Amino acid sequence: MPATLDPMLISLALALMGAGAVAGLLAGIFGIGGGAVMVPVLYQFLGTLGVEDAVRMHLSVGTSLAVIVPTSLRSYFSHKSRDAVDQDLLKNYLVSVPIGVVIGSLAVSYISADGLKAVFAAIAFVVALKMMFGKESWRLAEDLPGATGRGAAGVMIGLLSSLMGIGGGVLNNTFMTLYNRPIHQAVATSSGVGVLISIPGTLGFIWAGWGKEALPDFSLGFVNLLAVALIIPITIYTAPLGVKIAHSLPKSVLTRAFGIFLSIVAIRFIYALWA
Repeated sequence: MPATLDPMLISLALALMGAGAVAGLLAGIFGIGGGAVMVPVLYQFLGTLGVEDAVRMHLSVGTSLAVIVPTSLRSYFSHKSRDAVDQDLLKNYLVSVPIGVVIGSLAVSYISADGLKAVFAAIAFVVALKMMFGKESWRLAEDLPGATGRGAAGVMIGLLSSLMGIGGGVLNNTFMTLYNRPIHQAVATSSGVGVLISIPGTLGFIWAGWGKEALPDFSLGFVNLLAVALIIPITIYTAPLGVKIAHSLPKSVLTRAFGIFLSIVAIRFIYALWA
């Protein structure tokens, strides 16, 4: 009798690939790694598989960072080919962003699952408000701060992004636009920030989760290789499509829609903390 595939597993695989498609598009459109989509999807996916809550959020964040590695690289080189990336700012970030990521990777071993949920929800909600109600006229200054200010921003972007499992795009976009940089340049530069965050972040979460109990099969520390294998091919294919959209359409509607999505995710995580 031929073996039959579990409909639930098929549904979960399709959900992961769908999330990968959305993440890839978002990587190109907003210069982000798609982690804001990936983390909540992975969290639900791992819960359905019966993964214990003590490690589920950590696995979601670590796996998201691993998925972001090729997505960010593909998005960065696509934007770079259009000469849209602020390479000088990326040079300022070259040390500071990974320092923030290392701090976050060290801290994650001591943060509970609820703590990670709270961090994700709080930052997602603040960014969502900025996306939905922010105005282009909002400025802190007419140009980016000096090397010290850029370095401090890089550390904070790396730290918060590693704890959220995101590529840093939403945070860097906010930083650059508040200092009077065009949104298209911010988006393009953020794809490079994603590279600086995702590679050390993935290694850090592998280290932080090494030898932990209750990890599901195919996990390397806090990174699930099965989820990575399902999602990465889709994100690599769809990221360049997002870049084309980013350079051809106004972002007002897309930005507000993404802000609404982030606020819904934040509310769901907040509800989970109190349920």
